[in-house]
Amino acid sequence: MKSTLLEVRGLQAGYGDVQVVWGADLRLHTGTTTALIGSNGAGKSTLLRTLSGLITPLSGSILMDGHELAGAAPPDFVAHRIAHVPEGRRLFAGLTVHDNLMLGAYCRRDGRGAVQADLERMYALFPRLAQRRRQDATTMSGGEQQMCAIARGLMAAPRLLMIDELSLGLAPAVVDQLIETLAQVRSDGTCLLVVEQDVGIALEMADEVYIVDQGRTVSHGSAATIASDPAILEAYIGTVTP
Repeated sequence: MKSTLLEVRGLQAGYGDVQVVWGADLRLHTGTTTALIGSNGAGKSTLLRTLSGLITPLSGSILMDGHELAGAAPPDFVAHRIAHVPEGRRLFAGLTVHDNLMLGAYCRRDGRGAVQADLERMYALFPRLAQRRRQDATTMSGGEQQMCAIARGLMAAPRLLMIDELSLGLAPAVVDQLIETLAQVRSDGTCLLVVEQDVGIALEMADEVYIVDQGRTVSHGSAATIASDPAILEAYIGTVTP
């Protein structure tokens, strides 16, 4: 049985006086992919920002390998090997693909050799990035930018990689390629937490699924269980997977 990597209990969070997350409970396991699905505005992105330290929770617990991170600063989350690929990719304009990837390794302290080995691994995982390593990262296609954003996150050597809106604005062939690459990343032992608006994609790539509704995790189960219950999808997503 997979060991628990991250456990979230009763998490509440928001922006100033506006509360968005009203009660989130998650349990993520090593070497698995978990998807968060729900309607727009359900609180999924806010939840990821809280789990990377960008938002300080109002209450609740974030346990990474038993270490409490609720209220910690973003560098503490990185030190516990949590990386966040934000919606919209957020690559650094004016910097090459190579430089964007190296910034992902900025906080690492395991030596230049280990970082260089991971850099070469990223170019092997994403051959297009190797071809464009000296190109301004923000001038690439949307799919290539998403590859770069994911690779930058992986350069932090995370045990947990969180990806917000993996497929947004991308061609189906590119999405299929990303799913295949992320399956390899997961098989190497990295835990993945993915926010995905396309329910079909989420169910295809995930081992477990949590449904988020009005800032709460209201249901969870294996991807197969969720996919076989159209009532759940209709109630919380507004669509039924064919």
